[in-house]
Amino acid sequence: MQNIRAGVAGAGAMGRNHARVYSQLSDVDLTVVYDADAARAEAIASEFGATPVSSLEELAERCDVASVAVPTVAHREVGCRLMDLGVHVLMEKPIAPTVEDARVLVETSQRTGKVLQIGHIERFNPVMQELEKKLTHPRFIEAHRLSPFPNRSIDIGVVLDLMIHDLEIILHLVNSPIATIDAVGVSVLTPNEDIANARIRFENGCVANVTASRISPDKMRKIRVFQEDCYLSLDYQEQSGQVHWRDGMQIQRGTVEVEPGEPLKLELDAFVRSAAAGVTPKVSGQQGTAALGVALEITRIIREGFAR
Repeated sequence: MQNIRAGVAGAGAMGRNHARVYSQLSDVDLTVVYDADAARAEAIASEFGATPVSSLEELAERCDVASVAVPTVAHREVGCRLMDLGVHVLMEKPIAPTVEDARVLVETSQRTGKVLQIGHIERFNPVMQELEKKLTHPRFIEAHRLSPFPNRSIDIGVVLDLMIHDLEIILHLVNSPIATIDAVGVSVLTPNEDIANARIRFENGCVANVTASRISPDKMRKIRVFQEDCYLSLDYQEQSGQVHWRDGMQIQRGTVEVEPGEPLKLELDAFVRSAAAGVTPKVSGQQGTAALGVALEITRIIREGFAR
């Protein structure tokens, strides 16, 4: 059976990571790298044994699947063009800068029959498997995602940069319409919010409290999920966790067994398999659009607070 040919559009830090992982996957050949900056495309292509190309058309001629890691403002243009040219697309998050652009990407995927997967990487973190296995009716969710200032993605705020990962997970776990959102944010190093907190109440009664910061001295990616009979505390970064449950009038605690793995490798492997089979990916364009919609609403509420 012939290997799947993979390409990367966008040769920044994220694009380089995608190229690295494609070059390591079995049954996959990393064939091409494209970037508007020819020197960057050449450097990454040379590092991982691919060919640099100077246009999306050349990229599409030489690959079956492609990761799109260009700036968010170009997602619609690049993603739609590649799907129209016959390429399955993994779009880095957020799916697009606007919900309208996201819907056009989804419509293009449906029209062309090409897989569109969105790069919400934490859905492929091994700790997510434990959340999905053990949770049936979450009532309260608390998520913290903190990092030092990244010196990238400064054209967007921390909600679209970091918090959107947890928003997508929470929407997936709760599976209920949103009733209300309260949010606050603070601008520190950029004109956009660099610290943000959102409290989301769902129609089924679940409440999620989500905090994100990109000016923290330390990294943290943790989530705690409570339901009537137990709660789980999981660390995405360490790929570890604990489960607490009621035993009579006592609270018992145990370790969550997590089989470690690199989330990006699991994500790209799942994408390639979905593309090869022509099936709906684990994180679809519709799910990416839903997460974007919530993130944009939180951003709007924060910006209104800035204006007061």
